[in-house]
Amino acid sequence: MKFLAITLIVHRPDPVTGVLKSTHERFREVVKSAVLAEELGFDGFGVGERHERPFISSSPTVVLSHVAALTKRIRLFTAVTTLSLLDPVRAYEDYATLDHLSEGRLDLIIGKGNGAAQRDLFQVTPEDQWDRNAESYEVFRQIWRQDKVTADTRFRPPLAQAEVWPRPYQQPVRVWHGSATSKESVDLAARYGDPLFSANVTNPIEPYAELIRYYRERWEHYGHDPTRIAVGAGTAGIHVAPTSQEALAVYRPVFESNLAFFRKAGLPVVFETLEDYVERSSALIGSPQQVIDKVHRYHEQFGHTVVHLHADANGLPDAEHRASLELFQSAVAPTLRRDIPDPPFDWSPVLPTPPTTQEATRA
Repeated sequence: MKFLAITLIVHRPDPVTGVLKSTHERFREVVKSAVLAEELGFDGFGVGERHERPFISSSPTVVLSHVAALTKRIRLFTAVTTLSLLDPVRAYEDYATLDHLSEGRLDLIIGKGNGAAQRDLFQVTPEDQWDRNAESYEVFRQIWRQDKVTADTRFRPPLAQAEVWPRPYQQPVRVWHGSATSKESVDLAARYGDPLFSANVTNPIEPYAELIRYYRERWEHYGHDPTRIAVGAGTAGIHVAPTSQEALAVYRPVFESNLAFFRKAGLPVVFETLEDYVERSSALIGSPQQVIDKVHRYHEQFGHTVVHLHADANGLPDAEHRASLELFQSAVAPTLRRDIPDPPFDWSPVLPTPPTTQEATRA
């Protein structure tokens, strides 16, 4: 099993202290989190993309390029690239450049990812957002694989034997499809034989498990090898402590502050108590053995081989959050790596297959 640390770069007052860090401080915090993730042995670091309050993650390629310069091993993820809002040509240019600068450490997770404010900003409607997402992905995918591209597009000017530079480093880049609530993204992933990443953060397990089952059905419908399926899943929060009592005591102020925020903002409340949240959400809060058992329970439903954890403290004291991540890596991750397989592909850069001696001679 592989482990990612991700951030959506939420920028709002600390849920416990009420302190709002400056934008500059928040970006520096993200960079430090990425360096720490590599230091602790995480397999990937992800940055979301949002174009509305309270997020400042509108330029994931810029953030990840800076992270690439400060790290050497960890893979860089987008979580998610909102292709329904983007021109696929421009998106390709940005991500191909990042892939070169990171020496092929890039994975993309794409998705619709649209709140109402984002849709309004980019003039995308609820009626056309899925068609935009599919078209942008198809064009993006084609550009990554072909030197010249022709595409009769609806949502951007058509392409006729267009050349787009720079040409890619990875051939091709691996693209995961983010899945939260809709079968459209699941079907798109299955159609192209791409891996799926379940958001798995807002609700109990059932709706996410249903979508993953549908993904497996559609994968076989499109004729792909079932042994090549790869599924990732998110988690709603993390705090690992030596005992469950310690974990609950430290996390309780965070949960209660977030609960009050949800109610004040008129947002739906799914879990009314911390105990219910720990039991029925995907949050990994407890002792190392409790966290191991919970990931196994989810794996029985999902068959997932990648998990993402929160890179941000999200209201926990920084020292407590770091200690939690350290304990996860020392007492949880080794068991899960042993018990649950990795995805069915290399974690290294996807580079072109070298020609055989005979092919090289003919060339």
